[in-house]
Amino acid sequence: MSKLIAVVGATGAQGGALVRAILADPSGDFTVRALTRSTESAKAKELAAAGAEVVAADLDDEASIRSAFDGAYGAFVVTNYWAPLSAEEEATRTRAEMELAQAESAARAARDAGVQHLVWSTLEDTRPFFDGRDDVPSLDDGQYRVPHFDAKGEADELFTKYGVPTTFLRTTFYFDAFVTTMPPTRNADGKLTISLPMGDQRLSGVGTDDIGRTALAILQRPDLIGQTISIAGDHLTGSQYAAALSDALGEEVTYHAPTIEEYRAYPFPMAVEMANMFQFYAENHNEFTGNRDLGAVRELNPHLESFKTWLNLHKDQLKAAIR
Repeated sequence: MSKLIAVVGATGAQGGALVRAILADPSGDFTVRALTRSTESAKAKELAAAGAEVVAADLDDEASIRSAFDGAYGAFVVTNYWAPLSAEEEATRTRAEMELAQAESAARAARDAGVQHLVWSTLEDTRPFFDGRDDVPSLDDGQYRVPHFDAKGEADELFTKYGVPTTFLRTTFYFDAFVTTMPPTRNADGKLTISLPMGDQRLSGVGTDDIGRTALAILQRPDLIGQTISIAGDHLTGSQYAAALSDALGEEVTYHAPTIEEYRAYPFPMAVEMANMFQFYAENHNEFTGNRDLGAVRELNPHLESFKTWLNLHKDQLKAAIR
């Protein structure tokens, strides 16, 4: 008999990828309950049409999450640091505080519902790496260096605190960002460019579909409870990302590597936080990439996509994203 998996953030990138992976899995090990704040959204209706049970639940409403976890063998939990917030919500708490509160609600709900295997989508806490440094700005009144990393890393202990059988799934930079948030841009001279403050260091990347496929593989492996699984689909320098993009697009894409200081001064929201993130990626590249053994990830997820493979599948979306 198939076991039920409850998926938080089912209309988002990671949760949606897991829902699709479960629905496509020929083993039939699991059925899926897709949790979303709005069951009437287009994405929620698509999931329902594909065969998912779609229910309304909100990480800011613990009772709704507890109800949605009822009867589930397993659960996938992800928080969205980048969620659109009202001015009132922004004034009430920081985004890091939001993630911590939501993770704690999910952990308590999973404990109370008797969830037997939970996958928590997390990231490294950068604070030990940057400890004692005055060249990396502190954020959130000095609490964090990279809040969207550090709060997730801090939240890891909550699932242990509440005795939830958890596998900690550490993700990384999304290949999908080259389509959604940072596609190659065309300069005044007509040439395409990507900008990453990584110098010549490697940046680990992964396709979001592989986060879903790997989460499914973990849920099929109760022996992985208590372990931390760090994943990537490729480890490439900025020049290598540019070269792969050039091949996919059929025109040259150049790599621009601003300094971290230059990147912090860019005129977009959270530039300082993003610069701190890239500084962590660049300075800690040996440990970060070393923890993401591509061979080990591929053993869990044989369909793991390299950046080249991912580009071949998303070439049309990439071209449409370029202005």
